[in-house]
Amino acid sequence: MAVGGERVAKVHPRPAASRRGRNRHVLRLTVLCCLLPAACCLLLSSCAVEERRDVPAGAQATVERVTEDIAAERYEKVYQESAPEWRAQVSSEENARILGRVRERLGRVENRQLHKGTEQQSAPAPLSGHALELFYSTRFERGGATERFTLLERGGEWLLAGYAVNSDVLK
Repeated sequence: MAVGGERVAKVHPRPAASRRGRNRHVLRLTVLCCLLPAACCLLLSSCAVEERRDVPAGAQATVERVTEDIAAERYEKVYQESAPEWRAQVSSEENARILGRVRERLGRVENRQLHKGTEQQSAPAPLSGHALELFYSTRFERGGATERFTLLERGGEWLLAGYAVNSDVLK
């Protein structure tokens, strides 16, 4: 006992066997913390979306055809030639309103450059099958924009399944 009636606990160093067990536990945790994320990355990369720097000729032809049809105000043609997934989400009237607004506010496409393209062999719902998502930096008559074309391959043809334009001119 210490002075004043206080008890003093004696500290004994841990036995070597206890330290070894703790070290093994720390080693296991370290291995799990390093290997688990690495395994997840490998698993996810096998399902990853492939980034593209070029566009298949048929898909590029679809982008150009849609662009020409919008410029000529053939919105019903764009709608009828689009993928069923697009027609399920947008009515013919809404399609005409969206494309007409782009044409009216931005004008014709002057030039377009592929910014990024992604490809999936089995796209998630609501899309299905072979899909391309193409992002373009586009210069229109009345301003710049980012265009996103979503295309699906059906029977060897590329069909429009989504179209979006982001521009300050549209705000």
